[in-house]
Amino acid sequence: MKVLAVSAHPDDETLGCGGTLLKHAAVGDEISWLIATEAFEPQWPRAVIDRKSDEVARVAGAYEMKNVFRLRLPTTRLDAMPRAELIDGVRSVIAEAGPAIVYLVHRGDVHTDHQTLFTATMAVLKPSYMTHFGVQRVLSFEVLSSTEAAPPVGERAFVPTVFSDISAELEQKLAIMALYETEVHVDPLPRAASAIRALARFRGATVGVEYAEAFMLIRELI
Repeated sequence: MKVLAVSAHPDDETLGCGGTLLKHAAVGDEISWLIATEAFEPQWPRAVIDRKSDEVARVAGAYEMKNVFRLRLPTTRLDAMPRAELIDGVRSVIAEAGPAIVYLVHRGDVHTDHQTLFTATMAVLKPSYMTHFGVQRVLSFEVLSSTEAAPPVGERAFVPTVFSDISAELEQKLAIMALYETEVHVDPLPRAASAIRALARFRGATVGVEYAEAFMLIRELI
């Protein structure tokens, strides 16, 4: 099976579906990764940008990614980009990767990059287009520091309907997250290892397992 993780920023996929991607890798599924944005000068020093690029390479290796697609759009500025450019980029990646399952950032996140990428991806994956691309299932995931930080308004809420038991994968997920040296937090902030573990424990308790990741089912063709 082919799967595609669609993230606005490099660490989104590990925070949101890293354990589930490890499960896919363990059974030999083909994993591809779309990263929509990247840091840019002069907002970030060149040395930091180079470190971030190295982090992506190491993380891709840890997940045994077959493909890493980088749209290289400026981070924190997706909402200011021509929407057609983003949609065309996402469409070309989905056409090339041919995923059956797409994991996608949540539309209600506080980060406008996540909101914009979700909207663009769903423009590509309209119901009538899913069969054309071979996509059977679209799930959105939560990202610590972005999902829970959104205003408490009903239409922006993350309401999980699908859970993935990652009890066997959690420690490896945390080890991969530690590769993001420019992104990880220290306690008590949300991208700290203890917070990632706590969320996984809470989601696991919800469905009676030790650790889990949670998703919202956006659309499924059966």
